Amino acid sequence: MTTLLDQNSDRFKALGHPVRLAILRLIVQGRQEGTPAGEIQAAIGIPASTLSHHLACLAEGDLVLVEREGTTLRYRAHFEALHRLTDYLWADCCKGGRACSTDSCSDSGCCSTPAGS
Repeated sequence: MTTLLDQNSDRFKALGHPVRLAILRLIVQGRQEGTPAGEIQAAIGIPASTLSHHLACLAEGDLVLVEREGTTLRYRAHFEALHRLTDYLWADCCKGGRACSTDSCSDSGCCSTPAGS
């Protein structure tokens, strides 16, 4: 059974390569129906086989969704999984004796100043 820690570790590992991070950023900024692999390849400028490897890593990490349209593969960001990943990071904000600045956390509400401070 895969733990949440293992799942998130695998996702961060997928994001830990600069080319994969660039690919994901391109896909996030892409069209709602998905970005064709050929467009990703043209924008990133790497061989198709290398791109395929990086896209597979992102898909295995559940960070992108793949849809086939004829002979074209379209890639869309899996925003729900990306949100869960960032939520995982912020879940422990201000815990464990560490305080974050109220400036950086004011939007999240995790660092509200106690009354009377």
